[in-house]
Amino acid sequence: MLRTIWSGAISFGLVTVPIHVASATETRSIQFHQYHLEDMGRVRVRKVCDLEDREVTESEIGKGYEVSKDNVIPISDAELSNLPLPTAKAIEIQAFVPLDSIDPIQIGEGYYLVPDGQVAAKPYKLLRQALGRSSKVAIAKYAWSGRERLGLLRVREDVIVLHAMRWPDEVRDPAAVDPPTAQVSDEEIDGALALIDRLTRDNLDGPEFQDAYTGALAKVIEAKREDRALPEMPEPAEQPGQVLDLMAALTESVSKAKASRGEAADVHDMPKKTAKKQPAKKTTAKKATARKSKSA
Repeated sequence: MLRTIWSGAISFGLVTVPIHVASATETRSIQFHQYHLEDMGRVRVRKVCDLEDREVTESEIGKGYEVSKDNVIPISDAELSNLPLPTAKAIEIQAFVPLDSIDPIQIGEGYYLVPDGQVAAKPYKLLRQALGRSSKVAIAKYAWSGRERLGLLRVREDVIVLHAMRWPDEVRDPAAVDPPTAQVSDEEIDGALALIDRLTRDNLDGPEFQDAYTGALAKVIEAKREDRALPEMPEPAEQPGQVLDLMAALTESVSKAKASRGEAADVHDMPKKTAKKQPAKKTTAKKATARKSKSA
């Protein structure tokens, strides 16, 4: 059973859908703690009051807003839960838009919305099927952890998923990157498209999409626990060098992609560079007249 992290309702016009929110993702990576290397004692972070110079318990800790160094306004969790906002207890749908109109850079963590009891079953299914048939996503506002947020609701199989979103003014202007200018030929673009075509997949199923880092780390931990030699890093097949000929690099990349799929690696689907035909030189009037005189 998924752990509930928030309870409220989806507000869809005059339709209300009571829901629980549960995280849709989980972390599978290996976690480390900090230790004192001399005696391997656990190093912990302790919370100490600056004024009393003593460690305080969680029950003594609360939130506060610093107006100045000597003026701090305490804010309780109860006050945050009862903010004068319509989104404090509900995920309010504001609009419906095509998914491709949303820049992926705005989309964050995903959460499953679980219908709360039998009373929510029918309106939940109504919204889920309406979203699916419309081929659109819902944009909503909700308030969690002391701030109002923007969210995206979409359908994943039979479940409604809420994605946290960044506000538009939180996304930096890409002009700040100032990318370098360079000339790229049509042949090079066609070569890159050929490589994209060879690397295109229908899904992300396969060993290349598994977390190899966590597996390698687990082997290191197991070897150290059993006092065995650490596994050695495999040597790369070849050292990547500096790309001097972009077309040659693209051609070789397409060849390797085909070979990895068991296709003939010696046949390239790269566009061939055709030489431009030179227009025939026109015979000058002077030469033509000379030929006529000689013929006569």
